[in-house]
Amino acid sequence: MGVARGSGPKDLSGEQRMPSVYPARVFQVACAALLALVLSAVPVGATSRIKDLANIEGVRQNQLIGYGLVVGLNGTGDTLNNIPFTKQSLQAMLERMGVNIRGATIRTGNVAAVMVTGNLPAFGTQGTRMDVTVSALGDAKNLQGGTLLVTPLLGADGNVYAVAQGSVAIGGFQAEGAAASITRGLVPTVGRIANGAIIEREIEFALNRLPNVRLALRNADFTTAKRIAAAVNDFLGAKSAEPIDPSTVQLSIPAEFKGNVVAFLTEIEQLQVEPDLAAKIVIDERSGIIVMGRDVRVATVAVAQGNLTVTISESAQVSQPNPLSRGRTVVTPSTSVGVSEDGKKFALVKDGVSLQQLVDGLNGLGIGPRDLIGILQAIKAAGAIQADIEVM
Repeated sequence: MGVARGSGPKDLSGEQRMPSVYPARVFQVACAALLALVLSAVPVGATSRIKDLANIEGVRQNQLIGYGLVVGLNGTGDTLNNIPFTKQSLQAMLERMGVNIRGATIRTGNVAAVMVTGNLPAFGTQGTRMDVTVSALGDAKNLQGGTLLVTPLLGADGNVYAVAQGSVAIGGFQAEGAAASITRGLVPTVGRIANGAIIEREIEFALNRLPNVRLALRNADFTTAKRIAAAVNDFLGAKSAEPIDPSTVQLSIPAEFKGNVVAFLTEIEQLQVEPDLAAKIVIDERSGIIVMGRDVRVATVAVAQGNLTVTISESAQVSQPNPLSRGRTVVTPSTSVGVSEDGKKFALVKDGVSLQQLVDGLNGLGIGPRDLIGILQAIKAAGAIQADIEVM
């Protein structure tokens, strides 16, 4: 008996059933999962928030400075006979208090002249507090336990913006005896007063009334500036950001954020951007530290490194005269000089190698950081390295 065309397999009930499509679907799902796994394994550049890449122009701190006196020291203050400005300041302060000591001999060691510094925070309002640092100006040995008297803090324009006063806290200590002294921790002539200054004058900056805002990149770069502008424009759906130069991106405030620049900046600073870095090698010859960027590339070059060792040894020899001669026995020095050179071998660095391959190749020579500095500079002088070398 023949089988009819188009007839498929039948189940136990005798009814014809359609061919199964599940194997094909499983295959498609497996391919998609494999593709996703491969894509996830591809390294992507690290992204950062615009908040971490740029500052808002105008939103900044201002440095303040003042001159004052620290009192209450346990004999570790300035020597008034050696530091005239401390003596004059003490006399002027006491005269303002109604005490006249002109012409009198002052022998106190509990007073020290200090410089008080601090940073006025952005948008600091009257009555809020800020930290200050107190540094000895004369020959005071220790500011521990001292109290800073009222000290006006001036800005670069000469106006008083804050007033500082309070107990000085230091992080180190100093102990001394008749023949020796010891100092541990921080310098005992520098202290800090947490919330030691009260802001008296505000710096006017109407952020909400600005028609546009400028972002100042912390690391100037053309590509990074363009990417920041593109990220902002994509987020807003309009061309509101424009890179002006490698370190500045100008943002036009959209109509919906007029008068509410803070909300606009809050949305902008959270956008993710991949910064672009120039190929650079930073070398600190004093400490032997070498830092290389990920985009450093090297052309084909052969490198040889040898360690030259010079050995000098001294020994004494006795020289005696011949028998029955009139000579005398003397000791003569003998010097032995030897020179040896190790590691005389070449290593081939191929064209376009990555940073990891470059490091592995140079480490294969068995060289240290000091020799590596010279090798990198020699490769740069040969024109075989595509990176800037900055020596600190």
